Amino acid sequence: MPRFPALLAIVFALAAGSLHAADDYDYDLVHSSVGFKARFLDISWIQGRFNDVSGKFSLDRKDPSKSTFSLTIKADSVDTANAARDEHLRQPDYFDTKQFPTIEFRSTAVKAIPEGYEVAGTFTMHGVTKPVTLTLVGGKEIEAMGKKRVGFGTELKLKRSDFNFDKGQIGNIGDEAIIVIDCAGQRD
Repeated sequence: MPRFPALLAIVFALAAGSLHAADDYDYDLVHSSVGFKARFLDISWIQGRFNDVSGKFSLDRKDPSKSTFSLTIKADSVDTANAARDEHLRQPDYFDTKQFPTIEFRSTAVKAIPEGYEVAGTFTMHGVTKPVTLTLVGGKEIEAMGKKRVGFGTELKLKRSDFNFDKGQIGNIGDEAIIVIDCAGQRD
């Protein structure tokens, strides 16, 4: 009978070890950015950013397949440093922000790679959801400003026509857009 408490202690210790929790991070808007660029008349780039972005990610360093990433962009926060153009980009022939207020990424599979993580997921914009794979470069955790922090960077090339943007507008502004994400996460 004395062996039962020792056996029970071992079982609890093993269970606690197998319940390793992932580290949960909130998107740090102050130290992050989501930008984009698209060709104008095939002679220059129009660049902009989104000012209202939120997200969360959970990193399980022991089992990266259990990690998750999500990002939500408020489409009407588009900012190209030109108020008239920004208002036009909010209209139905571009982002149609009244009908489609958010742009979202949700991971479906994560694997570790030498420079960070390869993250498969769904990207939803303008009412259309497509599968995409991101290479998130980074992932080193540091402690700074009273929080644990980690950061990643990636670029994603998309065709606007794949997301039902007004095909009549693709001539002046190229079909391909490049989204640049540099994000920092923080946790206590």
